Amino acid sequence: MNKMKIALASDHAGYEKKQVIVDFLKEQGIEFKDFGAYSAESSDYPDYAHPMAKAVEDGDFELGISLCGSGNGISMTSNKHQEIRSAICWKPEIAALARLHNDANICALPARFVTDEEAIMIVKTFLSTDFEGGRHLRRINKMPLG
Repeated sequence: MNKMKIALASDHAGYEKKQVIVDFLKEQGIEFKDFGAYSAESSDYPDYAHPMAKAVEDGDFELGISLCGSGNGISMTSNKHQEIRSAICWKPEIAALARLHNDANICALPARFVTDEEAIMIVKTFLSTDFEGGRHLRRINKMPLG
């Protein structure tokens, strides 16, 4: 798990919870880049979601972790990118299924609805679960519009 490179992004509502995740990634020796926001001052999630999603889409990072108040806005923005599969994960079981069945490459956390401990468990699960493939690959291949 600690050999991977992770992209991070949040808006103001996710900033504090993102700092908890940053500390966890540092403790684990996991390389990451924070695409912002860099404070709890009001900001717009698309300003950070788009550069993070593009970096994951381009293969510069294996996976992404994003946060906003509900997880919805930042996930919707990330999913505008053709090769991104962002899943809102509010418990570890959802994070595991997002990776196992959907090959999600961005985990969107609802910062206002998970505790610090839950956020860490969700991220830990997301980063340590591999795509199952098999019948799920057929479904993943049907997602792009092109």
